Amino acid sequence: MSVILAIESSCDETSVAICNNGKITANVIANQTIHENYGGVIPELASRVHQQNIVPTIQQALINAKVNKKDVNAVAFTQGPGLLGALLVGVSFAKSFALALNLPLIAVNHMQAHILAHFIDEPKPAFPFLCLTVSGGHTQIVLVKSYFDMEIVGETLDDAAGEAFDKTAKLLNLPYPGGPLIDKHAQSGNPVAFKFPVPQIQDLNYSFSGFKTAILYFIRDKQKENPLFIEQNLADICASVQHSIVSILMNKLKRAAKQYNCKEIAIAGGVSANSGLRNTLIEARDSMGWNVYIPAFEYCTDNAAMIAIAGYHKFLAGDFVGQDISPMARMNF
Repeated sequence: MSVILAIESSCDETSVAICNNGKITANVIANQTIHENYGGVIPELASRVHQQNIVPTIQQALINAKVNKKDVNAVAFTQGPGLLGALLVGVSFAKSFALALNLPLIAVNHMQAHILAHFIDEPKPAFPFLCLTVSGGHTQIVLVKSYFDMEIVGETLDDAAGEAFDKTAKLLNLPYPGGPLIDKHAQSGNPVAFKFPVPQIQDLNYSFSGFKTAILYFIRDKQKENPLFIEQNLADICASVQHSIVSILMNKLKRAAKQYNCKEIAIAGGVSANSGLRNTLIEARDSMGWNVYIPAFEYCTDNAAMIAIAGYHKFLAGDFVGQDISPMARMNF
């Protein structure tokens, strides 16, 4: 028997989940709407709101899972990477909770947890598999050999794909968070209406800084010609940007699949909720003969269920940490 209480606080979502013998029985997420006023996450505000949210979120998760805090066998938490102040709230609470109830602590790597979210529901990928992990802060192709034996075989050399979506949204005067709004507008636009340069990066790595700059100049120049350009072409701009980013991501993923002779392909991270990426991956499944794994929407963005399932497998392996553990803003695999 194992009941794992898991805490995720790496950015601006306070989330708590319960994993009962490998099954997620609660996954509560408290969002922070305050950042909408600033067009992005303000780290100091995020940590303060985490402090407000953590106790009621814990209580709600226990209620939803129909368990008592005395039923918990271990506490899992996100150690990093993420915003240091935000992580500190989750780590401190996890340590206090565990100390009060004499429970073991399980430290979880946030990016590994995104990948392990695929083991929450069926179907589950078979090892080894390739996972394209895409978020606002990371873009990686990971060769997953076992639950905690993972190798990054390609990654962004500068900016992440999620950041390219968010910065484009800001240029288009879309409110925060802008990535999902680009996806929404793209569905009614022409994906080949406008063409953007494809970064020529060696091996399986990515780069999106030049791509972001190209979009900036494109919009600036078009607005000089027509001040109403964005308003009149919003759907086509969004569709073209999304199509370009997804194409860049998929081209390297296809190369990785061929290089490692792997047909088990997964996606993870916040951008894995993007409909363009999901649909393109499904198309590749049919044309490439891949076995494709796409997480449920609730497990794409930051959530504690992925921390809980990672914690569950660490619990089985007896992989615990002491009370001297500290959060890490930057953290390797």
